[in-house]
Amino acid sequence: MNLIDPKAKFTPPDGEGSVQVQLDPSDKIKGAKVFAVYGKGGIGKSTTSSNLSAAFSKLGHRVLQIGCDPKHDSTFTLTKKLMPTVIDVLETVEFHSEELRPEDYMFEGYNGVMCVEAGGPPAGTGCGGYVVGQTVKLLKQHHLLEDTDVVIFDVLGDVVCGGFAAPLQHADRALVVAANDFDSIFAMNRIAAAINAKAKNYDVRLAGVIANRSRETDEIDRFAEATGLKRLAHFRDVDAIRRSRLKKCTLFEMDASDEGVAEAQAEYLRLAKELWDGVDPIKSQPMKDRDIFDFLGFE
Repeated sequence: MNLIDPKAKFTPPDGEGSVQVQLDPSDKIKGAKVFAVYGKGGIGKSTTSSNLSAAFSKLGHRVLQIGCDPKHDSTFTLTKKLMPTVIDVLETVEFHSEELRPEDYMFEGYNGVMCVEAGGPPAGTGCGGYVVGQTVKLLKQHHLLEDTDVVIFDVLGDVVCGGFAAPLQHADRALVVAANDFDSIFAMNRIAAAINAKAKNYDVRLAGVIANRSRETDEIDRFAEATGLKRLAHFRDVDAIRRSRLKKCTLFEMDASDEGVAEAQAEYLRLAKELWDGVDPIKSQPMKDRDIFDFLGFE
């Protein structure tokens, strides 16, 4: 991965005025269906990603989940504990990646889901895109992507930095997790704009929105209709989902007789099958910041 530079080998811009990490074409993930999950911080991306990974595995697919957050808790409901990150283990060998073994940074979780936590640079330093790039490079060097059917990138928060948009350079489809509220829909609007920018030079396309932690979806649906988005799934604000995180387990390990669990399990399985079968790409028309305030604001 390199930063855009007039003297660099890879120079096509990722959107007007972009200065960010770019993908080395040799690091492209081939053979697997690749999904990148985005959304406002705290909206439930890791819960969504882990349960979606579990659902894909239940359908018989070989799944790899890559957490792309310095907090490195994307996969802990799959593995039952916080795993060392790629950056952590690279640091132990002074960034000589040839000294690493797959078992140093890749761990098996629930129902055979393979789990990697990319981690992130120290606060205020480095670039998240570099971290994602090094992670994919390691996986390719150790031939770990050759036996994978589905790769899910779980990416932190809103897209305000080209570095953390780097998973979009690898993904086939991007999914946005949002609740039925202003803040998460505002973030979704920005994420859709970032995906549109990446789509100019990469294969990634927007698949749609996953409504999470919401009893209703009226505001999400109203916004989706106005911008060309599509709601792919709806997970209600069920206490069992909150408790699954506390129990460090996926929804598929919860008692199906608990309120809302069986419904959520079925919805994840349905979503996984739909994504595997293929969803049509969406060409959305994100709003300007002022317009979205007017659109979602109260009179």
